[in-house]
Amino acid sequence: MTIITTVFVSKFAEKQIRKLPISIKESLRYWVESVQLHGIRYVRTLPGYHDEPLKGNRKGQRSVRLNRSYRAIYLETVDGIEITVIEVHKHDY
Repeated sequence: MTIITTVFVSKFAEKQIRKLPISIKESLRYWVESVQLHGIRYVRTLPGYHDEPLKGNRKGQRSVRLNRSYRAIYLETVDGIEITVIEVHKHDY
């Protein structure tokens, strides 16, 4: 039985996404489609995304790599059934 995962994008993230390079938008779209098709549990196991929980004041949030520089920050609710992308930004090193 496959659990259908719904991915939402916050208004703040939508505003950030409009300003991103096309390649990053494509990467995010592909990640969203993968999560909706296969579920977040499976997509987390894929090594290219480096899906990881965040620490400190971002505890409870997770991040995925869209490329070497850009990250999408998301929240998981209702045990993997709903994902909300809350931010997409260039990662500071």
